[in-house]
Amino acid sequence: MKVKLILPALTEAESPFWRPIKYSLFPPLGLATLAAYLDPHDEVELLDQHVEKLTLDDEPDLVIIQVYITNAYRAYHIADHYKAKGCYVILGGLHVTSLPEEALPHADSIFIGPGEDTFPQFLKDFKKGAQKKRYFSDKRTLAGIPPIRRDLIKRHLYLVPNSIVVTRGCPHHCDFCYKDAFFQGGKSFYTQLVDDALSEIERLPGRHLYFLDDHLLGNSKFASSLFEGMKGMNRIFQGAATVDSILRGNLIEKAAEAGLRSVFVGFETFSPENLKQSNKKQNMKKSYEDAVQRLHDLGIMINGSFVFGLDEDNQDVFKRTVDWGVTNGITTSTYHVLTPYPGTKLFSDMEKAGRITSRNWDLYDTRHVVYKTRNLTAEQLEEGYWWAYKEFYSWNNIVKSSLHHEAFKHMLKHFFYAGGWKKFEPLWNFIIKSGSLSGMLPLLESILSKVNSTQNKSETDNSLQKINLNYKTANT
Repeated sequence: MKVKLILPALTEAESPFWRPIKYSLFPPLGLATLAAYLDPHDEVELLDQHVEKLTLDDEPDLVIIQVYITNAYRAYHIADHYKAKGCYVILGGLHVTSLPEEALPHADSIFIGPGEDTFPQFLKDFKKGAQKKRYFSDKRTLAGIPPIRRDLIKRHLYLVPNSIVVTRGCPHHCDFCYKDAFFQGGKSFYTQLVDDALSEIERLPGRHLYFLDDHLLGNSKFASSLFEGMKGMNRIFQGAATVDSILRGNLIEKAAEAGLRSVFVGFETFSPENLKQSNKKQNMKKSYEDAVQRLHDLGIMINGSFVFGLDEDNQDVFKRTVDWGVTNGITTSTYHVLTPYPGTKLFSDMEKAGRITSRNWDLYDTRHVVYKTRNLTAEQLEEGYWWAYKEFYSWNNIVKSSLHHEAFKHMLKHFFYAGGWKKFEPLWNFIIKSGSLSGMLPLLESILSKVNSTQNKSETDNSLQKINLNYKTANT
């Protein structure tokens, strides 16, 4: 059987927002996971339209397409094309789960929820010619799943080919989060067996890993055992955690000992009312500053996530958020315009209140305003979003933020990581077009190397003088 798995490019791929490096980070693990259930004798092709050209002149027996909200229209077009050729077309993913009735006309079968239990059943049905129109996931387990088909991943096209997911879902239920809808009808958070996760890590070459889990520390028992097993592997890794998990117990110290060097943290908002509105209980009555200090003491860099446009936000939210990030030495910041995704409680509440202003899914990219705002106009919200990015990543603020660390090595890591991520777009584009992206991985590993938390004062003072001298030279 000839099988084609496709991740269509997001709308940004053909817009001024397109950043090739941002969409050349991680391979499509979800599709590679499904491919593991196919027969070894099947002819299988995995295509990621973000990093390679999609050809449509073939006629596979089975076409599997992963659908996100901002690639939905493109996914439907591709699906219609292959259906017209007589190919059997499957659609699945977050958007299909949220809006199955919208997706169904474009597919022969749709998958609602995660596919680890439903895809094997579909394959049995398909071979018998008894396939169903809809497959619902209700058995949630990662025990015994086959190894991901990493042989289908074109590693040289990605900066972080060693991405990995060892859990599914999240133990928290924020009103604006897409994932709650995806995991309805069963467990919303579950993990691999620790030994299976460690075996997957051992199969990956090199040192660097990126855990794409929504909350790597979400199950403390699992995470503790995982980190214990990773000690001695000589790995460095990045992942995501909550403010609460960073402050509670000593799990973050175990993660750092195992090799955690950078963490994504959903701060989202400083307003208690906004946190309450969003049901983000894990941040309420927690000190963001204490969490930041604890991470910095461990030499861990921070990618902070912030949402603009919650109902308590006013015109000063943009400057306050940027200033806080700079003052607290946040290495990188990711900003979002509040986006009510279909299937979320936020969308449902706004729809009932008549606040949804657009159902053009291409605009649901966290850059556009698609709902009736309060306190801020839609124009003020979008302008503030772009201002925050420009201001936070100005050379002046990159330097100022770097200098808030105690260790000189942490200062340098911060400076090169933040500057490299946002200030060298033409260079990244050249590296990507020349096919040399994988050659940048040793540099990333070097930047993510361990920082010692102690440093004598004279060394720090000399380091500060060097940074200031270099900064002045670069700006003359």
